[in-house]
Amino acid sequence: MIIDFSKYADGLVPAIIQDEITGRVLMLGFMNQEAVNTTETLKKVTFFSRTKNRLWTKGEESGNYLLLKEIKIDCDNDTLLIKVNPIGPVCHTGADTCFNEKNEADNFLFDLEKIIIDRKNNPSEKSYTSSLFQKGINKIAQKVGEEAIELVIEAKDNDATLFKEEAADLLFHYLILLQAKGFSLDDVMNVLKSRHKK
Repeated sequence: MIIDFSKYADGLVPAIIQDEITGRVLMLGFMNQEAVNTTETLKKVTFFSRTKNRLWTKGEESGNYLLLKEIKIDCDNDTLLIKVNPIGPVCHTGADTCFNEKNEADNFLFDLEKIIIDRKNNPSEKSYTSSLFQKGINKIAQKVGEEAIELVIEAKDNDATLFKEEAADLLFHYLILLQAKGFSLDDVMNVLKSRHKK
């Protein structure tokens, strides 16, 4: 990847930061070659701070790092698109993005998945989700089966509310099963996308 740093007077290029899973634009920063190299080495997004006049790894004080997944360059070689896994809020205000975007409905499943991951990695006695992970894969798979049967039963009736509730229950437990098996919603979406291309 050859980046043209000469197009801007300060020798920096803009770097658009995007959530790898949800596709949401999180923030905009600036990089020089050293920042790009440091980002690739640390696997944590590092910018050149124009106010501090030095390299700055996002999250170095807050712990809200941007874990590097992929760096792409535009057709003019002067703008970067960096796909990340954000750890915590991105904006210094505490918002998920620096653009204060609300979570869109089509991203909610990914937000829910992150909550499920948190319940798996940081168990809570009060959490139903944590309790399922503690009971193991057999119990989780059993719950998915039970919810699937309940959805089929509701599909034969005409109660739209109950049908949607059972569909939500099945989807929720399915997301838990994916995590228990070590997979993500993104993994399944990639399979669907590959089938769509055929």
